[in-house]
Amino acid sequence: MGRTTADDTARQSTGISRRGLFTAAGAGGIGLAVGALGTSAVNAAVAPKSPDTVVPFYGEHQAGIATEAQDRMHIAAFDVTASTRESLISLLKDWTEAIESLTRGAEIGDGATGGNYDSPPDDTGEALGLEASHLTVTIGFGRTLFTLDGVDRYNLSKHLPEALIELPHFSADALEDARSGGDLIVQACADDPQVAVHAVRNLARIAFGRARVRWSQIGFGRTSSTSTTQATPRNLFGFKDGTANLKLEDNDLLNEHVWVRGGTGVETWMNGGTYMVARRIRMHIETWDRSTMRDQENIIGRTKKEGAPLSGGEEFTEPDFNLQGREGPLVAVDSHVAMAHPTKNNGVQMLRRGFNYTDGSDGLGRLDAGLFFIAFVVDARTHYVPMQSAMAKNDLLAEYLRHTGSGLFAIPAGVQPGQYLGQALFDA
Repeated sequence: MGRTTADDTARQSTGISRRGLFTAAGAGGIGLAVGALGTSAVNAAVAPKSPDTVVPFYGEHQAGIATEAQDRMHIAAFDVTASTRESLISLLKDWTEAIESLTRGAEIGDGATGGNYDSPPDDTGEALGLEASHLTVTIGFGRTLFTLDGVDRYNLSKHLPEALIELPHFSADALEDARSGGDLIVQACADDPQVAVHAVRNLARIAFGRARVRWSQIGFGRTSSTSTTQATPRNLFGFKDGTANLKLEDNDLLNEHVWVRGGTGVETWMNGGTYMVARRIRMHIETWDRSTMRDQENIIGRTKKEGAPLSGGEEFTEPDFNLQGREGPLVAVDSHVAMAHPTKNNGVQMLRRGFNYTDGSDGLGRLDAGLFFIAFVVDARTHYVPMQSAMAKNDLLAEYLRHTGSGLFAIPAGVQPGQYLGQALFDA
């Protein structure tokens, strides 16, 4: 453990533990605690969770990447305020311990109703009685954690991966600083929205004095399938999304396009990890809704009902970009399907894990809604930037989109018991 700093004061001042309370109360302590909390609260706190709703926390890779996509998401970026490297490490250790508990449906520390009655609880409690809901929590590091305005705050700059670039400005980007970047990223996904929100809320609380939320986004309705057992979902334009997405069963393709392998020297710590591209993409819903069905299908390059390519077949039929109609290719060369297809992008693929979002209206009667795009790639320089550069300029769909938030994050490998998330970076 690192040395105690002023940043840790809030974390350490939560009062005596439940064990300390029982010891101080003597033999009658347990009865006193039950009486104060109420039998129902104690039963809720210790109710067993179904193992069928638990995604294993430990493993070669972090969960929440090649994991069957859940239905809900809460993602948040943090700016680190810790004054020392040791304080940052202590935050990652505390987060790891909390995430391990949360993902198996347990409470954090002494829980929402235990501990010192005159101190804040260790857990905020809104997930009491809920299942684990396939919760996964994935964390990563932004470029600014390694160097911020030329300052190496935590002695990490020598381990900055070459692939952790500043994403370029793409044509028609309308990025908002308050929705972009961040030193740390936390992606919580679950089948219950309250479970996902509970996870991020508690990690933000634990981070007090060491990191603060920079931006966050709640997502609903996954926009990609990540397993062959899942049906292809629809985005807010009403079309099936992610038909050609990589699947967790595609082990060889994941090794080629997602997982970092063979890194040496200062980048060894990224082996087993990946890179997350996160983009908040607002859709011009009202304009799209006034477009004809013919225009919508030509823009996408697929039928709206079945998701089949306009060149014929069923949803998973490979598009035939050479098949001609009376007015040219049946699948337009600048359709979304054509622009995003691996054959048009040097064969690269990505593991998409995005979600729909809606944040009310913009005050002018227009929905602030769209896609929170998330993709995991082995290297954004080869697997995202060229594709997005071309799509931003030539994709027919780009006219209906506005990118308002952006981030690229290095996602370290998974951990084993006794380790903490990101430890390989700090041990390097």
